[in-house]
Amino acid sequence: MAGGTQGSGRRVVVTGMGIASPLGIGIETVWSRLLEGRSGIGAITAFDASDLPAQVAGQVPAGAREAGGLDLDDWIPHKDQKKMDRFIHLGLVAAAEAVSDSGWVPRTEAEQEATGVMIGSGIGGLQSIYEASLQVAAGKARRLSPFFIPSALINLISGHVSIRYGFKGPNHSAVTACATGVHAIGDAARLIMLDDADVMVAGGAEAAVCALGIAGFCASRALSTGFNATPERASRPWDQDRDGFVMGEGAGIVVLEEYEHARARGARMYAEVVGYGLSGDAHHITAPAERHAGAYRAMTKAIARAGLTAADIQYVNAHGTSTMADDLELEAVETLFGDHAGGLAMSSTKSATGHLLGAAGAIEAIFSILAIRDGAAPPTLNLDQPSRASVIDRVAHEAQRRDIRVALSNSFGFGGTNASLLVRGV
Repeated sequence: MAGGTQGSGRRVVVTGMGIASPLGIGIETVWSRLLEGRSGIGAITAFDASDLPAQVAGQVPAGAREAGGLDLDDWIPHKDQKKMDRFIHLGLVAAAEAVSDSGWVPRTEAEQEATGVMIGSGIGGLQSIYEASLQVAAGKARRLSPFFIPSALINLISGHVSIRYGFKGPNHSAVTACATGVHAIGDAARLIMLDDADVMVAGGAEAAVCALGIAGFCASRALSTGFNATPERASRPWDQDRDGFVMGEGAGIVVLEEYEHARARGARMYAEVVGYGLSGDAHHITAPAERHAGAYRAMTKAIARAGLTAADIQYVNAHGTSTMADDLELEAVETLFGDHAGGLAMSSTKSATGHLLGAAGAIEAIFSILAIRDGAAPPTLNLDQPSRASVIDRVAHEAQRRDIRVALSNSFGFGGTNASLLVRGV
């Protein structure tokens, strides 16, 4: 990647972005609401959660498109909607905005073959699997929809985007739990660096706010249960009253493009992807390694790949899920930044959106890019009483105006998988 010692010299920039999140639909709507300190977390409405310990989630709001709401009929032909799980719906909505935003329309066969897709999900079509299993258990296996399997497969988001737009380049998907979004973007950037594509549509989508998803995470005691009466207070990274993460749904998609390709067509460039680091904890299926050593290695690799130092970074979008692991990530960032930690802003936007699992890293990469574009660090909501002191400014309650030129976004997943993405203004 640009500035690194091991890259091919092909630079990768972001020329389009799209988002579907609990704060609404559309980049500008969601970003403005985030900076205003609004929360997208509320009582679960997707199903009756009254018999579950956790009854709150971040759900994509329904409503008129002009008001930032989601009406699927605006995006997907009605006859096709039942052929797809909701995570594919959300991925297609975000991809449509990103592709339109980029202005990229391949005109020739060669341009189509140089344009690929890599969109992943942590869980995929959980609701479709749940409904189909109930149907089979009820003795109605012969009445299953022929679209059941393709509605649930994770790589079908990439497939649908490829088919819709005629993108004939790499058609791929990443599945690394909560690190999926960052891995998808980072791996897609590498495909461009290696000359396997000139343009890649990349990101993550998730829709696990369903009875099986919430019940499963409740069984592992991972979700917040103490704020059912005040949902907007439930996601509280680094706060001493946190009691688990809040499930969210949505999708974040970016269009990545080789720099000279983008420049030749006069494309707007939001940012450049300059660093990407990966690591494994080799420690535990759900808990991070001591001192979050895996996270430290991923961040270190991303910075080294960019040819930068920690002192060059002004903002970190933390994984910060609202669990005890938040403090380990904080410790790893403090160790990495050393004497420069005091000038750093780091926030967890999951405090406003909840944890979007496989989509989290993608929307948070978008937030990091927008932080550079607008010189604004988004806030960490509900950080009333920090669980531990730190010299790092965690941007409690209100957004801050800052000169942000380089931003780091972290995502970590079950199985000990870690990913960090470094973006820089162009």
